[in-house]
Amino acid sequence: MHTTPTTPTTTPAPERPHEERTGPAGAAAKPARPAGPPPAARRRVVDWRRWTPLGFLLPFGTLFLITFIAPICYALQQSLFKLRRSGLGLTPPTTVFTGLSNYTDALADRAFTSSVVRVLLIGAVQVPLMLGLALLLALLLDARRTPAKRLFRLAFFLPYAIPGVIGGLMWSFLYQPDVSPIAQALAGIGLHVDFTSDSWLPWSVGNILTWGWTGYNMIVIHSALKAIPGELTEAAALDGCTGWRLAWHVKIPLVRPALLMTTVFSIIGTAQLYNEPVVMKAVAPNLSGSWTPIMAAQNEVAANNYNAAATRSVILALVIFVLSFGFMRFVNKRGAAL
Repeated sequence: MHTTPTTPTTTPAPERPHEERTGPAGAAAKPARPAGPPPAARRRVVDWRRWTPLGFLLPFGTLFLITFIAPICYALQQSLFKLRRSGLGLTPPTTVFTGLSNYTDALADRAFTSSVVRVLLIGAVQVPLMLGLALLLALLLDARRTPAKRLFRLAFFLPYAIPGVIGGLMWSFLYQPDVSPIAQALAGIGLHVDFTSDSWLPWSVGNILTWGWTGYNMIVIHSALKAIPGELTEAAALDGCTGWRLAWHVKIPLVRPALLMTTVFSIIGTAQLYNEPVVMKAVAPNLSGSWTPIMAAQNEVAANNYNAAATRSVILALVIFVLSFGFMRFVNKRGAAL
């Protein structure tokens, strides 16, 4: 019996569930990833961690805007207006916009411009002397062989701890011609000096400032000296650089940032001179009410001329800004050139 051969049929093997499929080139195909959110949805996701530092800065920023920026803007706005009175003064005054006329009036006021020049001259002499003395005292305290460092540090800092008004009253007694022990001692050697006269008043006030603020600046500079690594001074000593050579070539250049900071603060503080001259008026009858720019602005407030007072305050702020940033820019340029 003849039989027809049959072709054997093969059935494909079932795919294993964990077997990777291969492409035509034999490379393993990557498993499909789950589709993420669309780009628009991803952009809407906010990373709140970026805003966390702003939350910590918010209290300070709010106080800074309220107590610093807002008064400056208000003073600028008030300096552009004037009060106009009409008739016999029976009607209330009206506030009118006058532009820069208040500034021209202030610059034409000889008493105000003289006060600005006077304060600038006091600062030009007093600030370098005070900072030079503070640097010298800080270097002496930083020396290894200086005895009783804590006692001298406290003695130098004590004048700053005394309020400025109290210090002004004390120095007023020392300056008064009738009872001044300093004037009497100078008179004993034939020198008759009146510390309350017009020619001596700037020097008298400058002496009060130097006495009161040298200790504060000395502490700042001395702290910077303490931060100098000991390896630098030891290496300089091994090279034979000791004593004043060490101070001049190593210590003073390293405390330059502290010197810059104290100089800027001293410029700002001298331009804002007020307490000492006001206290000195009791013993110096020739001291005018506009002896300093702040005193001139205070006189305008007493006369209910708030717009003129705001104008003088803005001018003083501009002078302080120009002096402070001008000094820093000059020092930085000089340091870069060196």
